Amino acid sequence: MFEPVIAPSASLLGLLQRGRGDGQLHALAADRTEAIAALEECVTRDPRADWQVENRSLYYARLYMELEASLDGIEDHLHSPEDLLDEDEARTGLALSVLGHLAAYGRRDALLMLREYAATGTNWAWALDELALRDDDRGLLLLGTAVLDRFAPGPEGDAELRETIRGAYEPRPWRLWAAYHPRVAAASEQSPFDLWQRQLNRSGVTPGWSTADVLAWADQGELGGLGAAAFAGGPVRPEASRDAGSPARPDAVDRRAAAAARCLAAVVRPEDLGVVLEAARTGLPGARRAALRYLVDQCDPAAAGLIEVAAADVDDRMVRFALELLGRMRGPEALAQARRWADPATGGADSALGEAAVRLLADAGEPADGPLVVGGLRRWVSVHGVSGTDAGLGTLVDGAGRLAAAGAVPVLRHIYGEAVSSELRGRAARALAATDVHFPEGPAVECLWDCEESTRELAARHVATTGDARVLERLRRLAADPAEEAEVHAAVRGRLTAARERRR
Repeated sequence: MFEPVIAPSASLLGLLQRGRGDGQLHALAADRTEAIAALEECVTRDPRADWQVENRSLYYARLYMELEASLDGIEDHLHSPEDLLDEDEARTGLALSVLGHLAAYGRRDALLMLREYAATGTNWAWALDELALRDDDRGLLLLGTAVLDRFAPGPEGDAELRETIRGAYEPRPWRLWAAYHPRVAAASEQSPFDLWQRQLNRSGVTPGWSTADVLAWADQGELGGLGAAAFAGGPVRPEASRDAGSPARPDAVDRRAAAAARCLAAVVRPEDLGVVLEAARTGLPGARRAALRYLVDQCDPAAAGLIEVAAADVDDRMVRFALELLGRMRGPEALAQARRWADPATGGADSALGEAAVRLLADAGEPADGPLVVGGLRRWVSVHGVSGTDAGLGTLVDGAGRLAAAGAVPVLRHIYGEAVSSELRGRAARALAATDVHFPEGPAVECLWDCEESTRELAARHVATTGDARVLERLRRLAADPAEEAEVHAAVRGRLTAARERRR
């Protein structure tokens, strides 16, 4: 999958790629041909870093309606030769979602395009989900044969069909087809039993019920079943190292450590504490992670010092784990340690440990910690910029808002304007609503056109309804739009009611 090039935030294309409210306003004021070209570029080359947390489809669909734009560009994209070669659903997912919203707005050409792609396209399941929400029963029934022809006759095809039915986001088409196609009916009946059988047949090694047993079990995940001798430099079994499902993968190791920590909470006795502390200091990686997490979860006084030691380890995986654990710490002692690590005068504020400590203060600190959080936010933006997707920046932005740190307003405005991620921009808008006295008559106005529904809701609740003639008109249009989310409708109607009361 390609990595889209994001245009500067001051350009029309850059505004539309970011999903900013000003993008729609500029597009409507720009040359229509130029605006449609920029819109097609966004829809056919999805600008989002993570489509699962960023919304664009309704934003772009509304602009297609406003510009009365042709769908030829989307059609060429869906039926290009690349559709046969690239099976990544992200290549066409945004375009299909835009067509779904346009079909809901009454665009017949969008509905027909979805039907055709569901019958012939690679990402047919996404198109079918869009049709399940917008098409009538007759249109869906006519698609049944074309979709079923994708599954070869025989046991393998039947198994694939059952898996597809079980994973369908919208089950409506399959329920309709079950009444007319015996194969769909049989697969729909068998699918729940397949899931039940897999759950029943789950196997795995469980730890013994002693502290030593649990710590040893935790290392089985870290070592991928190879044993401590392999970790110390012994021979590695080739078949184990090739195993794609090996529990030695980072996410599997962390899950094993978390499970082991929960087991430790059930089996550790007071006389076992020394064993756990020693494992947290010098144990093998799996046991060390489990012991550290157990101590953090128990708010043990020794946890902070052990986290500091682990954060300086030569193993990058251990450092990452220690810093993640720091974010789980709570309580006065943990916050006192975090202040020491985050303060440039007493710790390494620009170190990984210092950055993690600032994030902890952003999450759980007190109003007096605001300057440390603002300083950490400024350092982050200076070093990393605002174009990345690291969750750390979002944590700092949220913290600045939670602590009502007015000193963060300039950097929050910068993040709001430059962030490529609309999810991050929405978090910056929420922080500005809590810190910037000029938010109601400034960014809130633009946010009424934002691509994120939560940002539009925020704007509706905070925007000044006097002074800008566009505001009340936009609120009325949002209130009348059936595609808008219920939360936005509620916020908009509340503001319109309040505005009417003031005029009486």
